[in-house]
Amino acid sequence: MRVYVPLTLPGLAAAHRQGELGPGPLTAYAVTPGLREWYVSDDVEELEYAALGRAAGASLRLLATDPGAARRRVVVAVDVPDRAAVADPDRSLDPDALGEVRIAEAVPLSKAAAVHVDAPDAVPDITAAADALGAADLGDDDARFIVDGAEDHELLWYATQEIGNLL
Repeated sequence: MRVYVPLTLPGLAAAHRQGELGPGPLTAYAVTPGLREWYVSDDVEELEYAALGRAAGASLRLLATDPGAARRRVVVAVDVPDRAAVADPDRSLDPDALGEVRIAEAVPLSKAAAVHVDAPDAVPDITAAADALGAADLGDDDARFIVDGAEDHELLWYATQEIGNLL
């Protein structure tokens, strides 16, 4: 199963040094039954893109809690056995948990298929979105507009061999 693990650049650097994503449990995003129902598509690529988007949103939340991290969302696409990624059935249709899965143990970075990172030109919008996230969560429509603007930026694809150069 392909899962998408949200990180920050410092988190990616730590994973690169340690050779693994972890320690567990890890929160990741995948094509779950709840995500399928919410997205209403049978196209696997579209569903995986939706899961990637959910992970990018979680990466933005990580940035909002780490003011020292470079303002670029990071998502690592990892292949794990189906049984390793567990969705909470009680939260499967919770809008905040769509596609969310837990992975109990650390995952070797060698299982990563790719890394997705914002382009440098996205930094101003990602910075604004991270700064506005708290107000958006409290219902501020202007802040929500700023946060939603982060989604206008596509994450770039990098091979795992390029992680060292990214850092």
